[in-house]
Amino acid sequence: MRALLQRVSRADVAIGGQTRAEIGRGFAVLLGIEDADGPEDVAWLAGKVARMRVFGDAEGNMNLALGDVDGELLVVSQFTLHASTKKGNRPSFIRAARPEHAVPLYEAFVAALERETGKAVATGEFGAGMQVTLTNDGPVTIWIDSRARE
Repeated sequence: MRALLQRVSRADVAIGGQTRAEIGRGFAVLLGIEDADGPEDVAWLAGKVARMRVFGDAEGNMNLALGDVDGELLVVSQFTLHASTKKGNRPSFIRAARPEHAVPLYEAFVAALERETGKAVATGEFGAGMQVTLTNDGPVTIWIDSRARE
């Protein structure tokens, strides 16, 4: 399971020109799920995101987590995070999980973040064509992969 975590001052997701969800200060999380992912990946990644300390403290150091700043979360499914560009110029998405495997894990990830943070999580719509707009604050962008666990 891969997440591209972006610290944002605001973010929204629209479907068909209609805003589906929007947040203020917090994290926009693009989430990719592969066939090998399971509940243990969900739990590990949700905990990592919820406790990631990248918000500035009184001295401007990245010491505060999402809960410390009353931050919000927007999670958007993104199968292209599992793109393989090894051969040629057309990416392969063979490692990305099919919806029957990915949707339950996506929903479990959102639920796990809600438990971890005690707050509702804004989402896109799995499999829909979406337009994501965000203002990356910093910029701060962090790649987290449950296979690497770095």
